[in-house]
Amino acid sequence: MSWFKEIFKGSVNRRVSRGHYDGDWHEGHSSDHIRDTYDDSDNEDMDRAIALSLAEEDQNKGKAAAIDTDYNLEEDEQLARALQESLNAESPPRRNVPIEDVPVPPRWDVPVERVPPQQYVPANEPPTLVYPQSGSRICAGCHNPIGHGRFLSCMGSVWHPQCFRCFACNKPISEYEFAMHDDQPYHKSCYKEFFHPKCDVCNNFISTNRDGLIEYRAHPFWMQKYCPSHEDDGTPRCCSCERMEPREIKYITLDDGRKLCLECLTSSVMDTPECQHLYMDIQEFFEGLNMKVEQQIPLLLVERQALNEALEAEKNGHHLPETRGLCLSEEQIVRTILKRPKIGPGNRIIDMIIGPYKLSRLCEVTAILILYGLPRLQTGSILAHEMMHAYLRLKGFRNLSIEVEEGICQVLAYLWLESEIIAGSSSNVASSSESSSSSSSGPTSSKKGAKTEFEKKLGAFIKHQIETDSSEAYGGGFRAGYPAVERYGLKRTLDHIKLTGTFPY
Repeated sequence: MSWFKEIFKGSVNRRVSRGHYDGDWHEGHSSDHIRDTYDDSDNEDMDRAIALSLAEEDQNKGKAAAIDTDYNLEEDEQLARALQESLNAESPPRRNVPIEDVPVPPRWDVPVERVPPQQYVPANEPPTLVYPQSGSRICAGCHNPIGHGRFLSCMGSVWHPQCFRCFACNKPISEYEFAMHDDQPYHKSCYKEFFHPKCDVCNNFISTNRDGLIEYRAHPFWMQKYCPSHEDDGTPRCCSCERMEPREIKYITLDDGRKLCLECLTSSVMDTPECQHLYMDIQEFFEGLNMKVEQQIPLLLVERQALNEALEAEKNGHHLPETRGLCLSEEQIVRTILKRPKIGPGNRIIDMIIGPYKLSRLCEVTAILILYGLPRLQTGSILAHEMMHAYLRLKGFRNLSIEVEEGICQVLAYLWLESEIIAGSSSNVASSSESSSSSSSGPTSSKKGAKTEFEKKLGAFIKHQIETDSSEAYGGGFRAGYPAVERYGLKRTLDHIKLTGTFPY
């Protein structure tokens, strides 16, 4: 009876109610509508307890103050236990707490674990709380706080998943692997498209070898990359610039089987009348060096077959296995190209008009033959070389070694190329644009003066060929003769050659 009295008496000032606020349970005090929280049986018990309490109070008047304050320790502990049991009677529902995703640092050669979907702990299990890191996490992409939820930790920074984007296409990287280049992330496909070498012939990605390395071939000057297999599969090269024919571009096929790329075709010299203009330019160049050739020497543009036939009939001279020019001293009949051919179906040369030309020996030189179909700069360098042969013979340079004669002839071809490139580079923009626009209308328009960018590049390539020629006569002779001309000048070098048969040191 004493226990009931303490419970209900104390509850007049210490009533406890339980409520819910924004999902969080808390304690609160209530003094209104107490009876509404109990059912009928609770009301009967309360009335009976109150009646007993009033009867005891009638018997113990004057002791109320003592009763109110005379709590012993045991009764307080009972009250505390009762309150605790009351509070625990209905525990709050467990909330599903998301587990923060654990970021995995990315690597180029290892698949990167991307962030999995959010996971929630079942309600019937105690939740595992993962507290956020201390401090504010700022996204390296949008520079806004990361907050709670998924995030990536890459390259020493944290990112929203939608902010971690490919540097090439600017789309989010959602794959499990990505590539890095210059500290920037790329989709694997974008990286391959931008940085994996493609074959310049077949336009496919160059495959890796058995060791997992990318292996390809490259032209030493043009740096045209191609699959190693194209060296043996019959892929043709341009007979002038030596670049391989891409599959999507059809080279011009000359009648002797040579291939000519479309850029070299633009300035190609195709018949003898056309070559005469170039011949006069080179005669002026020689005169500017005080090396005027008095005799009129026939210049003929010929096919490869006619060049080879003339080479067999020629007794003197030194020539490469691939002969492109000849300085003749014997009388013979040569077939020359009289009219520029046309380009027919399949990019093949058609309607070539050829006529005979009889060479008569009026001096030490009967004619200069040049292979047709080459660009103007290459044709000119060959012509300058052969003109130097003619000059040496006409001026009485006898019994020269092959290294000295071919070397000094290569020096003249090199000097002419330098003069052409310098003259083309110093031309104004207007003349350059006129040359570029007119070059599309016909291959004869690229004359002395302004040069297209490709012609400048081609001129540098021909110079590179002369400089790096591996033959002892042509390459070695040039590398001995050019420094001598630079040091002593052309006239003194020629005088020394005529006296000693060697280059001055």
